[in-house]
Amino acid sequence: MSKPREADLYGPVKAHLQRQGYDVKGEVGAADVVGRRGDDVVVVELKLGFSLALFHQGIERLALTDDVYVAVPAGGKGKALRNNVKLARRLGLGVLTVRLRDGFVEALADPGPYAARKLKKKKKSLLRAFDRLEGDPNEGGATRHGIVTGYRQDALKCARFLAVHGPSKGAKVAEWAEVPVATRIMADDHYGWFTRVERGVYGLTEAGAKGLADWGDV
Repeated sequence: MSKPREADLYGPVKAHLQRQGYDVKGEVGAADVVGRRGDDVVVVELKLGFSLALFHQGIERLALTDDVYVAVPAGGKGKALRNNVKLARRLGLGVLTVRLRDGFVEALADPGPYAARKLKKKKKSLLRAFDRLEGDPNEGGATRHGIVTGYRQDALKCARFLAVHGPSKGAKVAEWAEVPVATRIMADDHYGWFTRVERGVYGLTEAGAKGLADWGDV
């Protein structure tokens, strides 16, 4: 099977626009595809895959008409495809995919002004993370050992307490270290820092001692 060419997208895209009543021509000026239906003009830029150059071309064509699509072969999947479609929407561009084996064209997004949908749940989660984090330990980027979260700060408080006082009841750690969820943190043990000595009592592991050394500046 021969390697796909951008020209292989043209026929299916042209037929797709013609079914919508457009008169279609290729390579008009700087545009790959231009469709005209009375005073309505649509422009489509063809590429074999998403790229920054494709989005740049699409943005340039918005100076000609509000109806600009980028077209790529079908087959992209998952997060990368969703992110590219989301980016196109933010730029006001439409997205067409072309199934090369049979010429089927699907519009994944139409051109138009983008209005971001605010997710209240995600905003609340962000604010909780902000309020839980003490100080500004990340300085806008990763620390020497990675990103510091409020959860890790709480785990470090528990580890410091155990390093000084030895195995202790979760309730005592919660009160003295001022970490209300201390028992849950030590029981879940996401970092491998804690060990259950007996019911309700937790101690510090070798990994926990190393974690204190690594994260002692947090």
